[in-house]
Amino acid sequence: MTSTKPYLIRAIYEWILDNDMTPHLVVDVRYPGVQAPKEFVEDERLVLNLSPSAVRSLVLGNEQIEFNARFGGVARDVFFPVEAVLGIFTRENGQGMVFPELAYPLPGEPEIASDAHLEQERSKPRSVGRPRGMSPSSQEPQGPKLPSGKGKGKAGGPTLKVVK
Repeated sequence: MTSTKPYLIRAIYEWILDNDMTPHLVVDVRYPGVQAPKEFVEDERLVLNLSPSAVRSLVLGNEQIEFNARFGGVARDVFFPVEAVLGIFTRENGQGMVFPELAYPLPGEPEIASDAHLEQERSKPRSVGRPRGMSPSSQEPQGPKLPSGKGKGKAGGPTLKVVK
């Protein structure tokens, strides 16, 4: 079967737009094939505003996501595999979905597992728990937690930055 990830990204993107909010994607720039402005990367992640007013020619495909956007006033083409997406959320209240990080070797690191083993690991269901920034006792979300500068959150998962 095909991955559910691109379908979930498209569904949540539409849900965010239907609720008159601003969709943002978090992308792991270390993932092979990511072509995006590196000068806006923080903690090896890039937060991208995908609102219709911020991007042109947006394609949320099954294998890749691509669009054109302005960064610092300069139009740039952005392209990355769907698997590089770590999450999609609203700028206004942080609601959305976080995907589990994939295990893949970084450039220069030896491969520690076969491709078949990685595929098995990727297909295992995982619980991601409550999104960061959500208090168990509060009714209202507090928004994504700001990065601490250490690269990953306390539990080792991705952290999201509020972009206003």
